[in-house]
Amino acid sequence: MSIHTAMLAGTSGLRANASALAVASDNISNANTVGYKRTRSDFSALVVGQSAQSSYNAAGVVASQAQEVQNSGTIGTSSLSTHLAVDGEGLFVTREAAEGATAADQYYFTRDGRFEQDSEGYLQNISGYYLHGWPVGADGSVTAGASDLGALEPVRVTGVAGASEPTENMSIAVNLQASQEVSATAGTYDLATTPAASMASGAFTPDFQTTVQMYDSLGGVRTVAFSFLKSTTPNQWFVESHVVPATDMQGTGAPDGRIASGTLAFTPSGSLDTANTTFPSSVTIGNSATVATDPAIGWATGLGLDTQTINLDLAGAIATGGVTQFDDVSAQTESLVDGLPFGVLSTFEIDNEGYVKALFSNGMSRDIYKIPLATFSNYAGLNSEAGGAWTAAPDAGGVTLLSAGESGPGEISSGALEASTVDLADEFTNLITIQRAYSASSKIITTSDEMLDELIRLKR
Repeated sequence: MSIHTAMLAGTSGLRANASALAVASDNISNANTVGYKRTRSDFSALVVGQSAQSSYNAAGVVASQAQEVQNSGTIGTSSLSTHLAVDGEGLFVTREAAEGATAADQYYFTRDGRFEQDSEGYLQNISGYYLHGWPVGADGSVTAGASDLGALEPVRVTGVAGASEPTENMSIAVNLQASQEVSATAGTYDLATTPAASMASGAFTPDFQTTVQMYDSLGGVRTVAFSFLKSTTPNQWFVESHVVPATDMQGTGAPDGRIASGTLAFTPSGSLDTANTTFPSSVTIGNSATVATDPAIGWATGLGLDTQTINLDLAGAIATGGVTQFDDVSAQTESLVDGLPFGVLSTFEIDNEGYVKALFSNGMSRDIYKIPLATFSNYAGLNSEAGGAWTAAPDAGGVTLLSAGESGPGEISSGALEASTVDLADEFTNLITIQRAYSASSKIITTSDEMLDELIRLKR
């Protein structure tokens, strides 16, 4: 009977609008919730088969809900560097456990980036979910899989061992006085014939000497001296590079701590003549296990240092000007040496590509994790969970883990948070519409009741 179906349609309208009211209420109450995604109410008409020869039968309406996960909220700054926001569609990957998680422990996907360190240094957001990322190897490599959640580890920003960086490049800028008188002993300087008779040994007094500091494989500071002696050949100087003290070195090719020697040739205009210069451009200092044979110079056994190759730049590739010969007083104007002494972890930072960088007291930085962003083909198919998180579901499609900055997932901002996507003006407008629709549905029921009452009274 059409009157009965009209009453049922009114009832379905009450149910649908009551559900829509609950959705709007949730949206309004979460207007200030970080990373919250507005939920949308969708109304669908229910249709029953109609016949042209019969009266119309109402079917009513049903309401369904869809959370707009892929929509991005406004990103604002935060006072904490551990707070993260995503500018794009990607989701952070988290779990409820930091260590000891099993296959039964769910992965949760969230935009709530209010991460802070717990008592053990793991990054955990305010809802209790621990951030996960790909570990970065000592060589900077990342073992990542687009769909392999098992390759992720909880991100921990404490307990990182200290680090140092050995010297690989050394450059000096020195001017050697062109009018320097040739010493009386310079004509007898010949390392090929008498290796021990050197400037490093004290057998010859250098016309000019300067020192620089370098770093070994354990972060220790070593002193390297450069000694220069003007040759009897015009525009030519003898040069030696040796470690001070000499006891830091050993090996058949390292008398008196010498690591390199040769000649420097200059053009008539005072610049270095690299074609006729014999001083080596690099030197390898071996460790205690191989120094006796290959190479012929190495660190002293008791130091326990690793093999170290150093590029020696005297031509000005690194330090502008390099070694020159002009008629001015001999002096060092600049020296550049890379490498760093030992330093301990002081803090960390996260860049927009998701790399978690450990920063050490010596100025060194090292990538320790890379935070991926999870994407889905159908975000509306995700299951909503407590704390502004979602879990995977068949309707969402498979998860794909991508690096931040790639096309699709977006970039990660450190020291920032994503605001709720709720627009209060829209929600209050929806409240008015829902209230009116609810009242109208109730009128359907009261009108149907009055019509039924009229029908019943026909028998009286």
